[in-house]
Amino acid sequence: MAKKNDLVELSLGELIDELRATKQEALNLRFRNATGQLENTAEIGKVRKQVARINTLIRQREIAAAEAGQ
Repeated sequence: MAKKNDLVELSLGELIDELRATKQEALNLRFRNATGQLENTAEIGKVRKQVARINTLIRQREIAAAEAGQ
């Protein structure tokens, strides 16, 4: 899982790849929690916040691109 400062430096394509990987990690954590294999349930919240951070950065870039195109 990349840190916020690392995410800012990624390209849009890399951000989308990171989003896909992070969502897969969240899915795995939910399955492990449901089967009782997850010891640290706080990881689920951390991963959800990471997904939100990535979505925010993607949206910021979409808005900046739209404003630059006007």
